[in-house]
Amino acid sequence: MSSGPHRIAVLALDQVVGLDLGTPSQVFSTARGVDDQYRYDVRVCTPGGRPVRSTAGFQVLPDHGLELLDTADTVIVPGIHDGAALTTGTIEPEVAEALRSAYERGARIMSICTGAFVLAAAGLLDGRRATTHWAYAKPFRRLHPRVDLDPDVLFIVDDRVLTSAGVAAGIDLCLHVIRLDHGSEIANRAARRCVMPPWRDGGQAQYIEQPVPRATDASTAAAREWARQRLHEPIALRDLAEQARMSVRTFTRRFRLETGLSPAQWLLRQRADHARLLLETTDLTVDQIARRCGFGTTAALRQQLHQRIGVAPTTYRRTFHPREELTTP
Repeated sequence: MSSGPHRIAVLALDQVVGLDLGTPSQVFSTARGVDDQYRYDVRVCTPGGRPVRSTAGFQVLPDHGLELLDTADTVIVPGIHDGAALTTGTIEPEVAEALRSAYERGARIMSICTGAFVLAAAGLLDGRRATTHWAYAKPFRRLHPRVDLDPDVLFIVDDRVLTSAGVAAGIDLCLHVIRLDHGSEIANRAARRCVMPPWRDGGQAQYIEQPVPRATDASTAAAREWARQRLHEPIALRDLAEQARMSVRTFTRRFRLETGLSPAQWLLRQRADHARLLLETTDLTVDQIARRCGFGTTAALRQQLHQRIGVAPTTYRRTFHPREELTTP
């Protein structure tokens, strides 16, 4: 890997999605330390350095060809909306070879949205868990049956191969990578500059065509805010329904329409997110954090974090606590 800023090559193919293409440059350029030094050097390339068309009505005029992948520490493939990768599951041989060579020499490989079709066509997703935009799950499975596709999550990290769902999930993945590389302080600062939440769990469900609630219906927003202020207390479904002045049955239906989750699922997520924040920003013991977040026991907190992010509380703290970030280059 390079000794200076981490080198990122964004590989744009024909019919590249405009937002996906701009996401890496925008997000990674905001990753700076207290010294205000850039942590990443992001450049765009295309096959042969040729112009490619975007879905946003403009052409991309790159400064680099595929040779940029030869020295990149990370390669990112944005989504595409047309072409052989989506219809026949194939890509140009030189593109496939460049991606495989980059991975084999140790580069991290990422995709945004339908960029996963390109990685799959290069053989980099065979036998791996991966995700893509939920609307493309059926053709993806048909073209790439050897990939363990999970279209219900925002992003998946499988060793050095990372895939994300549609559009905004690419931002989540980029912020997650900054978090892995440089810790929560720099990642949170980057998120603020992008006016984004510091994190959404990779395992969070994609927003798959939820019915739109009628504007005349009452909202559960006040009950959710009430619960957020009392995560350290036991909260029953009946308590939430009373705050919204609804029956339990009406509240449960309305809650799922508004959030896409059951009240119990939502509450567990809020508790887990608050625990992560306390692990990052305080020196409270894991047992104290478990009680403050309403889990009651360290074992319950450990189980929830492992289910959501795959690590134990102490491991998460070692990775993202600000004290650890002071030694991050």
